[in-house]
Amino acid sequence: MGNNSIGTGRLGMIVNTDIDIDVADRDKLLELIPNTPAMIDDGGRIRKHNTGVYFHEVPINPFNKLCTIDYKQAEEKGLFKLDILNVSIYNNMHSDEELDSLLAMEPMWELLDHREVVENLFHIHNHYDIVKQMRPRSVEQLAAVLAIIRPAKRYLLGKDWDTVFANVWTKPTDGTYYFKHAHAIAYAMAIVLQLNILVRDSYSQG
Repeated sequence: MGNNSIGTGRLGMIVNTDIDIDVADRDKLLELIPNTPAMIDDGGRIRKHNTGVYFHEVPINPFNKLCTIDYKQAEEKGLFKLDILNVSIYNNMHSDEELDSLLAMEPMWELLDHREVVENLFHIHNHYDIVKQMRPRSVEQLAAVLAIIRPAKRYLLGKDWDTVFANVWTKPTDGTYYFKHAHAIAYAMAIVLQLNILVRDSYSQG
């Protein structure tokens, strides 16, 4: 999931990427594919990026094994970072067919009205009050709720959906953290998967 764009800069072809890949076990994947962790230069304090890696050749610090270029500057130079994220719900999937089948189900959106359900869901478990107030009833609305949880779009809490969708995906001009549409949709689908697993398991136990 994510966004990417390609443009031409002073250094030639530049690929601006914002791509997340959700996996059941991040460590197992990275053991299989040679990679270099991305680096964050926080005012001279060098640290490893939490999720970003490069699967192509990049300059490497021999001591800490990180890329020598801060991840933001690396993108400007055309380096291609991918963010590999652990999403534990995929551990419950036994096949691609099972995953596709669950994602194709229409969720029981009314489950989101119940605190005990929301508190066990990906990304919204600490935000029941926001979910209750907005009452999402589609993937797009749920994605918007995920964005409203973030600081830049919190002002949209309680607004009607027309107002929300007119503003929720615009990039803030002050640099405040916000959720991009592609990311929010992907996380909303992960929540849909959890909801449908709950329904499937409840029927199988009944």
